[in-house]
Amino acid sequence: MVDFGEILITIGDFGHFQKLLLLGLASPHFLLPVFFCSFLFIQSDPERYCNTKWILKVDPNLTAEEQLNLTVPREQDGSFSRCRMFTPVDWDINAIREHGLNRTTGCMNGYVYSNMLYESTIVTDFDLVCEKSNMPEITQTIAMTGLLAGSIIFGPLADMYGRKKTTQLPVVLLVIFVIVAGVSPNIHVYNVSQFIVGAALGAYRMNSIAVYSLFLFSFRWIPESARWLLGQGRRDEAKKLIRKVAAINKRELPEHMLDKVLKHLPFAFVLRFHKHELTSSCSLMLRFSLNLGYMCLILNVGKFGLNIFLVQFLFGITEVPAHLLCFWFLEFLGRKKSLQSTLLIGGVVCLLTLAFTPDSAVAITALVTTGKFFLNWAGSVCLVYIQELFPTSMRQTAVSLGSIAFRVAGLLSPLLNMLAVYHRSIPIIVFSSLAVLSGVLVFLLPETSKKDLPDSTSDDKNEGSPCRHVEKGAPVR
Repeated sequence: MVDFGEILITIGDFGHFQKLLLLGLASPHFLLPVFFCSFLFIQSDPERYCNTKWILKVDPNLTAEEQLNLTVPREQDGSFSRCRMFTPVDWDINAIREHGLNRTTGCMNGYVYSNMLYESTIVTDFDLVCEKSNMPEITQTIAMTGLLAGSIIFGPLADMYGRKKTTQLPVVLLVIFVIVAGVSPNIHVYNVSQFIVGAALGAYRMNSIAVYSLFLFSFRWIPESARWLLGQGRRDEAKKLIRKVAAINKRELPEHMLDKVLKHLPFAFVLRFHKHELTSSCSLMLRFSLNLGYMCLILNVGKFGLNIFLVQFLFGITEVPAHLLCFWFLEFLGRKKSLQSTLLIGGVVCLLTLAFTPDSAVAITALVTTGKFFLNWAGSVCLVYIQELFPTSMRQTAVSLGSIAFRVAGLLSPLLNMLAVYHRSIPIIVFSSLAVLSGVLVFLLPETSKKDLPDSTSDDKNEGSPCRHVEKGAPVR
């Protein structure tokens, strides 16, 4: 019998076909941050007061300051109330000035927003303030729940029905409901749209198939995984795809080698997680701790004392070298050492922010940007490493379970940040300590660099044994 890895080497493990495929799969990832980080800007809470234009009917010549002084009560610190107003009366302006208004009520006619950073947000469009002020966080949680649901649903389905088919539906849902969210008439429609968009994004990111409307044409040429086809017993389709890859890569494939390709058992009969209990537990911990730290940082992007656009720019621009360095260090240091070092450095740097007072905006921003840089770098390494730790027959399900832990961390990160009301150090200590602990746990995992990927759980001969070099950047199929 011939192992699939030998077939891959013969037809070209990173030839023209794989390079074109990698380009097609990677291009849409430029759009993901736009979807994912948009809520940081559309959920801001601007200055506001109750709409008290009723008094302008009594005296239309009142200035804005006079209107506020006569109709809006003040808080204990001397500022105007953001959620209360004086109850309207049928007095003339002189009586109002002389006696003043004492009875207060909630905002009866909506709100007037001022000093707005943006033209509009969901807060201003749907009046998500005062008694509804928790709705932006609820909306954020709903979107995160959608990401979790997408991971739960589409991960196992990808192993059973293939990566390609199980991504076409999320693509369509994403295109439709992004538009629906943008034109939502109320918060309820918006929340439903965000849930579906989150589910579609979760499925997309996990299956690594191109989306958004500009890339719908790619469905005709994005192929199914040859390893998965073999695992399903669909040998004729696998052979056809292998011949196609060999032709594009301009390689000769001996027919006798193709006939002897290892026949894999169906997915349902080789999915045995008990052989990978330690690996599974560590991978879940890794994905959870990485996203908890990452999300806790980016959800606080406007709370480090500097301009939100500057901090977001710093957060975004550092992701580029993090991913580029990942490529080189994966080959230079290997998967294991790369993940260990980035996790430990990222966790320790975030802990160092506790040495500064909240007024040290520049120092804190520099440290959290550095910490996020290493956590983001670790996340890139982790995605590659986890896929290489599991055989093809269970790889997508393993990635799905990791994505579930990833999304659960996303759900918990807003709640963890809320604990800062008791002490600002609580969120930092929790997510930084988990990052350091995860870095220690990586010592228990094997190195996968320059080793063949096992095709099924029965491929024990490949696990932990050195073999042929796999070129960097080649997509795991």
